[in-house]
Amino acid sequence: MTRTHVADSHDLIRVHGARVNNLKDVSVEIPKRRLTVFTGVSGSGKSSLVFGTIAADSQRQINETYSAFVQGFMPTLARPDVDVLDGLTTAIIVDQQRMGSDPRSTVGTATDANAMLRILFSRLGAPHIGSAQAFSFNVASISGAGAVTVTKHNQQVKERRSFSITGGMCPRCEGRGSVNDFDLTQLYDDSKSLNEGALIIPGYSMDGWFGRIFRGSGFFDPDKPIRKYTKRELNDLLYKEPTKIKVEGINLTYNGIIPAIQKSMLSKDVDAMQPHIRAFVERVITFSTCPECDGTRLSELARSSKINGKSIADCCAMQISDLAEWVRGLTGKSVAPLLTKLRHSLDSFVEIGLGYLSLERPAGTLSGGEAQRVKMIRHLGSSLTDVTYVFDEPTIGLHPHDIQRMNDLLLQLRDKGNTVLVVEHKPETIAIADRVVDLGPGAGTAGGTICFEGTLAGLRKSDTVTGRHLDYQAKIKDAVRTPDGALEIRGASTHNLRDVDVDVPSGVLVVVTGVAGSGKSSLIHGSLAKRDGVISVDQAPIRGSRRSNPATYTGLLEPVRKAFAKENGVKPALFSANSEGACPACNGNGVIYTDLAMMAGVATTCEECEGKRFQAEVLEYRFGGKDIDEVLTMPVTEAREFFAAGPGALPAAHRILTHLDDVGLGYLRIGQPLTTLSGGERQRLKLATHMGEKGGVYVLDEPTTGLHLADVGNLLGLLDRLVDAGKSVIVIEHHQAVMAHADWIIDLGPGAGHDGGRVVFEGTPADLVADRSTLTGQHLAEYVGAPATSGRRSSR
Repeated sequence: MTRTHVADSHDLIRVHGARVNNLKDVSVEIPKRRLTVFTGVSGSGKSSLVFGTIAADSQRQINETYSAFVQGFMPTLARPDVDVLDGLTTAIIVDQQRMGSDPRSTVGTATDANAMLRILFSRLGAPHIGSAQAFSFNVASISGAGAVTVTKHNQQVKERRSFSITGGMCPRCEGRGSVNDFDLTQLYDDSKSLNEGALIIPGYSMDGWFGRIFRGSGFFDPDKPIRKYTKRELNDLLYKEPTKIKVEGINLTYNGIIPAIQKSMLSKDVDAMQPHIRAFVERVITFSTCPECDGTRLSELARSSKINGKSIADCCAMQISDLAEWVRGLTGKSVAPLLTKLRHSLDSFVEIGLGYLSLERPAGTLSGGEAQRVKMIRHLGSSLTDVTYVFDEPTIGLHPHDIQRMNDLLLQLRDKGNTVLVVEHKPETIAIADRVVDLGPGAGTAGGTICFEGTLAGLRKSDTVTGRHLDYQAKIKDAVRTPDGALEIRGASTHNLRDVDVDVPSGVLVVVTGVAGSGKSSLIHGSLAKRDGVISVDQAPIRGSRRSNPATYTGLLEPVRKAFAKENGVKPALFSANSEGACPACNGNGVIYTDLAMMAGVATTCEECEGKRFQAEVLEYRFGGKDIDEVLTMPVTEAREFFAAGPGALPAAHRILTHLDDVGLGYLRIGQPLTTLSGGERQRLKLATHMGEKGGVYVLDEPTTGLHLADVGNLLGLLDRLVDAGKSVIVIEHHQAVMAHADWIIDLGPGAGHDGGRVVFEGTPADLVADRSTLTGQHLAEYVGAPATSGRRSSR
């Protein structure tokens, strides 16, 4: 009888007593070298278990194998709150985090495809212009010469040295591809003087330090209207470099307005700015394609070197599927290994369904789903096995037609001997799981337990929320609404759109569909989102620190603080944990952080305020019988009732809480840190903040992202309420339940990239199902269980 080797007995990842975020002592055993899908409503604890516990501890333990010196440069990770974690393997996380919006980052630089192309051109390009950095738009050409002092035979000798670096950066736009200019009319009103308030820049008030500096600089007359300034005075006001000045005996630095704005505002990530600052920047800066490099980011020298008649700029502008074909036609023994690797990298783009992108596409413009798939590329050809791959909703942004391809990739990773853990809501991906772990039963404090473990068949029979909704099929509406007008789009040609003319009906629910890369976002965001009266909710994630929470993000805290202040006759600032009311011991954090250099820092609950974040005397003030901490720990639904009527009635707060409840976030505590929210929760929080804005047209980009099957019905109810209130709602969406619920569908395609960019169908969902001439029509017909038809009608 053969005995199993002891090394083969470790076939499980064992988790016992996990308490990260809302997990309630969760214990689970996950089989290795299998595909396990984690399901459950949004906020049930899936990400806390998979990312916050299993993947986080795997990464922490790997980091600890490096020397203390190396660990000093790595992010420090605390051990998750769990009793036992056993059988972990190296975790590779492929999450939904959008790629950084650095203007210098492109699809090519993010995936190393550009690095390989640069080496290829430095070896095969004619004429030869230099090393690989001569083709890099991030390296500037510089040269210099001078005398250096060196010691020879114990004597100091001066020698002449020179150096030169040939880079590929366009000198005009500094490798950004676009040049920006300031619209001076948005900076000041030239009919007024500085003292009369000519400056219209946020934060630039003549009452504070800026006023003292401008008045005391002596460079111009603060009482003279700006339009009467001499050339020199205007230049000093706008462009003067930092200059030391003395005002009222104090040494200060005078900065011209434009260098000051560039340093304080333009150096920051646009997404991280406060809304009013972002609006100002968008008004004042005008972007246009660089006239010198025509948007390629590369210098004339870099574009002059060619292979088979194509420069590196031409290659980066090509659709990746076409570039892969071009690279296949190249030969050369000296670069054979490089060509093999480059071909594999480009073929991976096509295989993963991103062949429609180009390498010059800015990384910040990719959707969450596209960014996640770009990150997958580097793992597809990997020969590593016995690795744990962790995916966060890999089907986001995918048309039903593309989901099968993603499923094949997940199975391919598993079949190589890897453990694949997937957090997912789509039934098509749950169907391929070897094992399903369902968390719930609810969200937030109502979740955090395991409701089901087992096979797909077992999940169907279980009485869990996921099990009940797994075979849910939306029905096509019996009657559709009649539009009250149309929003005209004429000659749309953003990205891959081919001079599209389309009328988007108003006063109804319009769904724009099509495979990933067909031009949906280009059509709607490029032609409609910037119009007056249009409220656009895109996929850009909301950012927030430990100090941000739903109350601060939505503006709910403002009326609440004022109500507390008015009731108790004190200042509103006392009721902010980021201002005067903060506990002095922990600065309003609720916890005290101890930094331990390369080791994980320790966070201990503040003993003085017991984690409540406020000074003791602030907690003595009450409104409606509750103190500020009790208000912030209330869930949204409870707070909504509290502010609705009675002693706590506060209409402004009640209105915001109603929006939060409408988008399905009733279970969130209003003071819960944003860092603890899942991706789907953050997107719905963003939608709730926009619902209070005044506008007649809502544009929503994939609002079902991160939503459980059970929550999609609630979202459809919300969309109906918006339309019934007289709004026009345009949704870019792949979810068939949303398509079936539409009054009108606009389908783009037929394919992606240069195979798309056209409207292939306009009409009602019933017409689309009956027609079936497009991929969307075929998948929607299958979803609603429509019988096959023999005849086909024209789609246009």
